[in-house]
Amino acid sequence: MKILVPVKRVIDYNVKPRVKADGTGVDLANVKMSMNPFDEIAVEEAIRLKEAGKAEEIIAISVGPTKAQETLRTALAMGADRAILVETDAEVEPLAVAKILKAIVAEENPGLVILGKQAIDDDSNQTGQMLAALLGRPQGTFASKVEIDGDSVAVTREVDGGLETVKLSLPAIVTTDLRLNEPRYASLPNIMKAKKKQLDVKSPADYGVDITPRLKTLKVSEPPVRSAGIKVADVDALVAKLKEMGVA
Repeated sequence: MKILVPVKRVIDYNVKPRVKADGTGVDLANVKMSMNPFDEIAVEEAIRLKEAGKAEEIIAISVGPTKAQETLRTALAMGADRAILVETDAEVEPLAVAKILKAIVAEENPGLVILGKQAIDDDSNQTGQMLAALLGRPQGTFASKVEIDGDSVAVTREVDGGLETVKLSLPAIVTTDLRLNEPRYASLPNIMKAKKKQLDVKSPADYGVDITPRLKTLKVSEPPVRSAGIKVADVDALVAKLKEMGVA
């Protein structure tokens, strides 16, 4: 069985994003970029399934600029077998990404697609669900445990009331949550080996997908600065202050 793992190049989660002075977007100049943390978890889970003998090949995919090759090389160094970069400098919305992935799925015919539940740059949480809808395949979102048994996969997912386990017929789509696993670090020998692994470069046009944006960003702004707290003498004073602020 093949496993497809889409990964996205985003601002490193340790970096505080800065908004451009003109409010047109986030400043990416001289900013450290890395693989989306949820996608790292997806890569790790695919590797573990392969190590358990449940999969034979892992294909990492990214849609983005030329520099996204670095992100794919990281996935290859972790343990993916080959990679595909769908190269574009344009900002690609989740629906367009899902359409590209649908075309790749048609070519590769994987038994499982594992991807992060969301990207930390736009927090859309849409691509996995859209891909499942376009393919007409079952989906297990927010996975905290994945177990393949024959021609089905059991996905334990995090819901508001606790945990829910769903059984999906393969082929299926799974999106990963934080508690699924702890991604491994790529060793130096594996980083060197990754440089020789196959990485194909395609374009959205190769898959017949129009990536023209359907949404328009009007303005990007910093969140409001949090005001300082105040101290009150007792409960009565607290209630009076809340009433004064219109909260109570």
